[in-house]
Amino acid sequence: MPPLARGLLRRPGTMLALLGAAVAFAAGCKNPPTQEEMAKYNYGPRPDNYEKLIRDYLSPQLSDPAGTIVEFKAGPRELFQQETAMRPVQYGWGVCVWINEKNAKGGYEGAYPMVFFIRDGAIVAANGGSKDNVIGWRYARAGCNELGAPFVTP
Repeated sequence: MPPLARGLLRRPGTMLALLGAAVAFAAGCKNPPTQEEMAKYNYGPRPDNYEKLIRDYLSPQLSDPAGTIVEFKAGPRELFQQETAMRPVQYGWGVCVWINEKNAKGGYEGAYPMVFFIRDGAIVAANGGSKDNVIGWRYARAGCNELGAPFVTP
């Protein structure tokens, strides 16, 4: 093995980054679900109070809920997320939200996407957010895209 490669592989951060990239790649290698697969699940009634559900869910997680900008970009629409090695199957009424929180200096950091799955009047899963990992952020972007609100960073 070349000395440079040996040096890179000895660094813990490099190994974690390589592992994360491999997992993210593997998670995205599934075929899209068929209509038959998606039809097996009961999505329940379309939620009328989805904005309140999401704001109530977010409030304890945000450092300044009143100062956070929450933009409802798409949904609710039926959304299905296949099971992968990193995430279980998720389904429900999907809602794409862009969130922009203030930093410690009072300025806005820039928006990030989240996708919420709602069934029977409750949030059953969420992708994205400041406490999620790279896989969740990837799913949030993909979910927003599927719901019709692609998230593109400049």
